[in-house]
Amino acid sequence: MHGPSESDVDVLVSHSLFGDGSSALIIGADPVPSVEKPIFELVSTAQVLVSNSPGAISGAIRESGLLIHIGKEVPELIANNIEKRLIEVFKPLGISDWNSIFWAAHPGGPAILDQIQAKLSLKPEKLRATRHVLGEYGNMSSVTVLFVLDEMRKKSTKDGLKTTGEGLEWGVLFGFGPGLTIETLVIHSVMIA
Repeated sequence: MHGPSESDVDVLVSHSLFGDGSSALIIGADPVPSVEKPIFELVSTAQVLVSNSPGAISGAIRESGLLIHIGKEVPELIANNIEKRLIEVFKPLGISDWNSIFWAAHPGGPAILDQIQAKLSLKPEKLRATRHVLGEYGNMSSVTVLFVLDEMRKKSTKDGLKTTGEGLEWGVLFGFGPGLTIETLVIHSVMIA
């Protein structure tokens, strides 16, 4: 284990952006209602490698630890490609109003969330759970979206809402990764007992 070097700006930025966290979940099929209680249902997934984005997000293991580089173009690349992903996955469900679904977006950073919100004209509350997790824990890489889903579930229960998805039936989970990969998951929320 080595501390960051003051001369390696990428390492300093990487260490300052990323938090540390862990989470686990069980993914199953055909739950037994008397034994298992699903929280969310995974309906479909779609992945895309955004063209002309090599190296927008990259990772490397170095002597000083994991180094993740996020290019300044990432927020704009995501914002310019996110609606196409939404149309692709929600068209079969007849959903085109992005404020009518719940949102669990990977909180890569405030700039990414601000551009997504502006590009899709999302109401501020749509990214509440995501911004809460970013503020409390930072960007913990992949595990962050599980923290967002848990925050959403807990707040929905606390507020007495009818579903785990902020009272809504359908939602989206977005993750962003190396190259610039956009992972899109359509999620169905379950009724809170």
